[in-house]
Amino acid sequence: MKIGITCYPTFGGSGAIATELGIELAKMGHCVHFISYGQPFRLKKDYGNIFFHEVEVMAYPLFRYPPYTLSLSVKMSEVIDSENLDILHVHYAMPHATSAYLAQKISGEDKIKYITTLHGTDITLIGNHHSFFKITKFSIEQSNGVTCVSEYLRQATEETFNINKDMKVIYNFVDTKKYVRCPDMGREMAVKKLFENRQGNIAKDELVITHISNFRPVKKVQNIIKAFCKIIKHVNAKLLLVGDGPDVSWCRTIADKLKLNDRVYFMGLMEDIVPVLSISDIYMLPSKSESFGLSALEALSCSVPVVGTKNGGLPEVVQDGLCGYLIDPDDVSAIADAALRILSSSALLSNMSSNSRKRALLFDSNKIIPQYIAYYNEVLNKG
Repeated sequence: MKIGITCYPTFGGSGAIATELGIELAKMGHCVHFISYGQPFRLKKDYGNIFFHEVEVMAYPLFRYPPYTLSLSVKMSEVIDSENLDILHVHYAMPHATSAYLAQKISGEDKIKYITTLHGTDITLIGNHHSFFKITKFSIEQSNGVTCVSEYLRQATEETFNINKDMKVIYNFVDTKKYVRCPDMGREMAVKKLFENRQGNIAKDELVITHISNFRPVKKVQNIIKAFCKIIKHVNAKLLLVGDGPDVSWCRTIADKLKLNDRVYFMGLMEDIVPVLSISDIYMLPSKSESFGLSALEALSCSVPVVGTKNGGLPEVVQDGLCGYLIDPDDVSAIADAALRILSSSALLSNMSSNSRKRALLFDSNKIIPQYIAYYNEVLNKG
């Protein structure tokens, strides 16, 4: 099958899962064409049957903002025609579903069908804004197929937009063979390698708390730092913050004011997060809401229990009390207490670590990718 995929190439869950999907499809023999303004950040290796088509956006003084939606639709149409795509799969409704609709009109409705996967903030934040509401609803309803990454998101989309269309829930996935706690390297060696080109260190007796994100306001990273300040009054620990984004500077300021500079490490963007998860004891994700929580699933796969938000779709991934705890993301004391409950008991930590890995296996790519392929065929076979 020849499959076109459009996603945001930047650091974030929707781009990550779209890229991983393309890679897994290519491994199965399908031909995958990525169409975006930049190469997806997780697409690092060369694959013989994966191709990247860059969208060029015209800069012209008349345009206050570059017309990316239109440029993308033209590039989609070009790839549809030149590569004879069987199906186009767009991730994140705005503006990708709109561009796909236009591309379909340009190339011909009988020539291509497109599927839109909704990831969360495209519905709950951006699409819900009055500036985008009508076009988001229209683009979703015009899609030949729609998937949501959680039951929570499906219901939220249905309620918010009053969508008169079947939407299929296909959960995000993880390659559990790749995301596994490194067995071939001791913790001391792993720490040494992790800080090879970075300042800092983690002692043998120090516990490790980790967070990975795009540092947007919705992630509430500041509450992790504030909770960590309470945690270290009871246990010896370090906090590793991986990623980059608009709130990084603010978070640095908070860590500085709380005099945590020697205990909170800002690791920046990391292409491979398995090494940092392999030395982690718990993972924190106290977001305002998570439609799924891909980074939490990747942590679970590496046997790391999660302290995360009880809002949104994360409860469909993290089982409260079994592989972590779900909390009110605005309750800093609750975040700290949940973490301390795990970190203060080696037996509980060990039990939750084992449960975390078992839970992640239910979302293995081998179980989820066939669901996408089946859905592609279902959409293609519709009249």
